[in-house]
Amino acid sequence: METQKFMGRGELVPRLIEQVGSRNFAMNLLKKRGHMSDDGSLTAEGQKRNQMTAEERAFDRSNETPHTGEYNPETNRIEKL
Repeated sequence: METQKFMGRGELVPRLIEQVGSRNFAMNLLKKRGHMSDDGSLTAEGQKRNQMTAEERAFDRSNETPHTGEYNPETNRIEKL
């Protein structure tokens, strides 16, 4: 998986496509989560997440902060300190 090249802002969609291995599956996930509309455009929530880095999204998902957890780019998860 080559997700390491999709770590920055504005790379929500390409990163997810790379993670799941299918463009259609990734788009359906984004639609199910409410991050993409049926026409393929990002919703307001999707645009907000798209402006986050992979690290910022991981912290957002985990409800941790850099003071309580450490980001592991290999797993795309937060490890509690």
